[in-house]
Amino acid sequence: MSEADEPEPINPFAGLPLFGDLAKMMQSQGPLNWDVAKQVAMAAATGGAAEANVDPAARISIEQLGRIAELHVQNATGLDLTVGGRPPALVCVTPGQWAQRTLEAYRPLMQQLATSLGQRPPAPTGDDADPMFAMMAGISQMLGPSMLAMALGSMVGHLATRAFGQYDLPIPRPGTHEILIVPATIETFATDWELPVDELRLWVCLQELTGHAVLNVPHLRDELIGLVSRHVAGFRPDPEALTEKLGQLEMGSGDPMQSLQQAFGDPEVLLGAVQSPEQQAQLPRLDALVSVIVGYVDHAVDQAAGALIGTAGQVSEAVRRRRVEASAEDVFVERLFGLTLTRRQVERGRAFVQGVLERAGDAGLRQLFAGPANLPTPNEVDAPGLWLARLEFDAGAS
Repeated sequence: MSEADEPEPINPFAGLPLFGDLAKMMQSQGPLNWDVAKQVAMAAATGGAAEANVDPAARISIEQLGRIAELHVQNATGLDLTVGGRPPALVCVTPGQWAQRTLEAYRPLMQQLATSLGQRPPAPTGDDADPMFAMMAGISQMLGPSMLAMALGSMVGHLATRAFGQYDLPIPRPGTHEILIVPATIETFATDWELPVDELRLWVCLQELTGHAVLNVPHLRDELIGLVSRHVAGFRPDPEALTEKLGQLEMGSGDPMQSLQQAFGDPEVLLGAVQSPEQQAQLPRLDALVSVIVGYVDHAVDQAAGALIGTAGQVSEAVRRRRVEASAEDVFVERLFGLTLTRRQVERGRAFVQGVLERAGDAGLRQLFAGPANLPTPNEVDAPGLWLARLEFDAGAS
């Protein structure tokens, strides 16, 4: 049966004009209701309150520190920091602005996700038809674009309240020389952890510029974007997830509307058990690549920060502990993009970098950026000596 011949899902709102009109509105933007995503992201990032502009003094400080950091990142990595011939520009933003810019940057990935989850499996017919299944499929089909938009907007909005910059998630953004920095979050964290704010600002500049340099290496960028895109596009809808979740509601106790709202806001309703065999097959490659990227960035930042920041060790420990303390939003991000940023994965990347340094020094480590064939396999990440042997890299000849 062709897609055009498939029966339309049962409309559970038929005969209810108010809900029918609402369903049409929520469907109006295709597989992802982008307006809803932006509104929810802004509300989550700002708490629904008006945002103050970035403090001019903080902006000036970060711009000055950024120029210092750029020179040291260049020396530590040997990588080109320019994009399209333009040097990097640190752009100070509020959490709300970070959320809006991040949504736009990841819009292609989110649309891929929405498209993959919008694929309907064939509906049972004849004796196998289940009216309740058909009704739940109809609800999911009608409300799905807005449910997914709300979940994605909430995820990005909550991340905006924690982000120092745009590379808190190690995913390349569309080629731009701009790097977003969130001064208010940096200042709050410095206060909470009793860190010198200027030293934390400088550390964040080093971190963001290093991430920018690494994630704009063409072959590394292409490999990572390809893996993440295939992961996002590989999700498959699970019509039974919504039915199962609604069946678990305890309508007899508490507020039934609150219970229903929580169910529709749960990422499990949207993603459920929908990971495909194709995703599972490529996850080892994605895990390995992310581990190496994080391990290398940490190494380069430590190298640069050690010469610039008196409290570099204290700052690094505080920031990296925060990174592996996963919130519900962080877990959703990992499941969505296929990233694993656990302490174990971070240690895996660190061990690879240390293993290469012990055998071949910085010259060996920079072989990562020589070409696509030089990216390590998952097995080589766990055995850096095998990676160097495959490359036939001679530390004494470098």
